[in-house]
Amino acid sequence: MSLETIGFLVIGAMFILMFLRIPIAIAMAVPSIIAIYFLRGERAIFGAIESILWTHSANYNLITIPMFILMGQLIFYSGIGEELFSMFRKLFGKIRGGMAISSIGASAMFAATSGSSLATTGTMGVMATKQMLNAGYSRSLTGGAIAAGGTLGILIPPSNIFIIYGMLTEQSIGHLLMAGVIPGIILTLLFMLTIKIVIALNPGMAPEGVSYSLKEKLSSLRPTLWTIALFALVIGGMYFGLFTPTEASGVGAVGAFLIALIRKKLTLVKLKDTLAETLKTTGFIFTIVIGAFFLSFVVSITRLPLILEGFFADLSLPPFAIFACIILMYVVLGMVLDTMAMIVVTIPIVLQIIQMLGFDLIWFGVIIVLVVEMAMITPPVGMNCFVLNSVVPELNLKEIFKGALLFVVPILVLIVLLFFFPEIALFLPQTMK
Repeated sequence: MSLETIGFLVIGAMFILMFLRIPIAIAMAVPSIIAIYFLRGERAIFGAIESILWTHSANYNLITIPMFILMGQLIFYSGIGEELFSMFRKLFGKIRGGMAISSIGASAMFAATSGSSLATTGTMGVMATKQMLNAGYSRSLTGGAIAAGGTLGILIPPSNIFIIYGMLTEQSIGHLLMAGVIPGIILTLLFMLTIKIVIALNPGMAPEGVSYSLKEKLSSLRPTLWTIALFALVIGGMYFGLFTPTEASGVGAVGAFLIALIRKKLTLVKLKDTLAETLKTTGFIFTIVIGAFFLSFVVSITRLPLILEGFFADLSLPPFAIFACIILMYVVLGMVLDTMAMIVVTIPIVLQIIQMLGFDLIWFGVIIVLVVEMAMITPPVGMNCFVLNSVVPELNLKEIFKGALLFVVPILVLIVLLFFFPEIALFLPQTMK
């Protein structure tokens, strides 16, 4: 049996296990370990286990993941989400559809300190849904805006997806986090523009706006200073070279802890829940990453990336056509795979093709996050839609998915913009200290 055949069998077995609901880490690791035994014998298995577990578990950059998760959990329990939505509601209240736009703005700011798409969706869902429905917003626009706004949680730093991608591709985590800032701002504005266009075409989807006094607008800004200060400290510290990403994550966690204490929101019960959720999420991510490294090892020794590279080279397609094929592949995978699985399974294979095309790997990290965002709001696996439905049962999944699909268009628009203008993502990483 050829090396290439074994490689394809490992990939096929892994997908079968995933479809059978076997945990992702096991689905990747078990076929990979069997393949190593078949190819190189029993001693190679222990060598690979020792090398992979030791090398990657002893990586200092891994500290970034639990620290940013802890930071996001503390911000979640500090109750800032409701105040962010209230601020944007007063700022955009006069505009028709202002509350939908406010949910996007509040999600973007919450994302700047949480780093979690699911937490952002859940928080905004609880805070904004009932207010929007009571005000007369259509159910599909309400659900779509909140689910789409939640996706900003993995694009605007801090973002665990960027950290995992950086580990798999050996790219600078600091550069990746900075690369998400400008695209995150642009996507926020594109989401807001989408709401305006949808309402202009169908005014019945949103009521007339409500005006607020200047005093009310200014007073609503005060609580959000916590979020702005924490984001500026963490991201600004990295940009100006004051902190490494690992140090910045620690500073962010301490800052979020102090904010929760000062705001008197952190009880012993909440602190216990925060630490428990941080440990649970960290363990989940670490096991997946270790499984991905086993898969990456097998993929490399069976030469699958070289085969795919040769296949695309023989097609003589222009770079944009190959890039479009990769995006289409991710769109399809996003409909059937968990987003984390989609990344860790494909990166070891796709990486070689991206390098062959001469694309920047930091830039491609932003592209990966954007296709993950699409996966989080498209059926049948769109996790943000399921999270929103779980916290707001009165919005059914059909209504949420119907509204969320509208926001796939601005994500695709941003992907096209990034292809032709990669500086959008690369400017900050190239200029950071």
